[in-house]
Amino acid sequence: MTNPHPLARRAFLGGLAASAAFAAGAASTAFAAGAAPSAPKKTGPYADGMSFLPEKPEDVRRSGVDLFIADVSKGEMDVDARGYKFYHRKFELCDRSITEAAARIRTEFKDVDLALSPGDIGNPGRIAAVFQFQGCEPIADDLSRMQYFRDKGLRILQLTHNESNAHATAYTDEKTGVGLSALGADGVREMNRIGLVPDVSHASEPTALETVALSKAPVILSHGACRALLNHPRGATDRMIKAVADSGGIFGVFVMSFWLTDDPVPLPAHYVAHIRHAVNVAGLDNVGVANDYPMEGLSADGHPFDNARDTVPSYGPWWEGNRARGIPGFGPTPTHAVIPEFNSIERLARIHQALLDGGFKPREADRIMGANWTRFFKENLR
Repeated sequence: MTNPHPLARRAFLGGLAASAAFAAGAASTAFAAGAAPSAPKKTGPYADGMSFLPEKPEDVRRSGVDLFIADVSKGEMDVDARGYKFYHRKFELCDRSITEAAARIRTEFKDVDLALSPGDIGNPGRIAAVFQFQGCEPIADDLSRMQYFRDKGLRILQLTHNESNAHATAYTDEKTGVGLSALGADGVREMNRIGLVPDVSHASEPTALETVALSKAPVILSHGACRALLNHPRGATDRMIKAVADSGGIFGVFVMSFWLTDDPVPLPAHYVAHIRHAVNVAGLDNVGVANDYPMEGLSADGHPFDNARDTVPSYGPWWEGNRARGIPGFGPTPTHAVIPEFNSIERLARIHQALLDGGFKPREADRIMGANWTRFFKENLR
């Protein structure tokens, strides 16, 4: 399967200062100033709560990751009843994409195992990929498709992406106060029955809280940010973070900088602040790291993503369209999308160093960097 590069995957997104003393526990002066840190000694597994199969299989090993959630869903541009464009994941496209992804794992990714059961997690010298779909659109109103896709290797199913669907409301419709539909509630029960992990990333607060209340199994929020630090509906409220943690799930903090800070210069310290807040709310055992960009780093027009040059062309039209729709949080168009120090194949090692520089003890950092995600899947994958 061709790697769904986020700028292609989000084609609808635009053809789709903080100081070194940012806060208590800010990253080191050199790191905050933009210098790449030396890699720390890796003393535990690294896990990524949201990425994709890279074009180059060797990039998985180069990244240092031991486990990653791989979004293998696929869609195309569509137009809703109001005339707004959106990225629509469809059954036929997802059927093809998951089949191709599983075939690539078997034939191209010699170091990677498709994680189907606890025995596929944490094996020495092996890397585990857990397949996920970002949204229930390919399920539509046929819940038997959940088993169909599970048989093809799917293990995580997100309720929504950026748009609401027949199952649940996304964060873009949070002001409606509506969460799960009757179909969505039945879908959560079916996920529990057959062994799919419910994921409430991109969900409205009502969707997330209702999913946790209904589910008999742990619920994850694989990739998101803390709304308490940046007031935007794409961020998770403390109630959402706590509910996911209380269910036994994991909250993964991602690196998309415009959801982390509206400061003009995004720094590793901003990311560490979200990790710290999540740990304070959820507890150390229920927080992990996530990406939501290609494993090798975000690019634009074949070049490494440059915030000043690429943010507005890449994300501006989508952001401005959401503002025109009256969706809360979409104010001035952001001026950055990446934390430059983290937009690299070495992202995980650099995040690890940022946590240590930010005051986390080595054993605490190990849990956040991968031990928590690893434990979760060993306990809940089936």
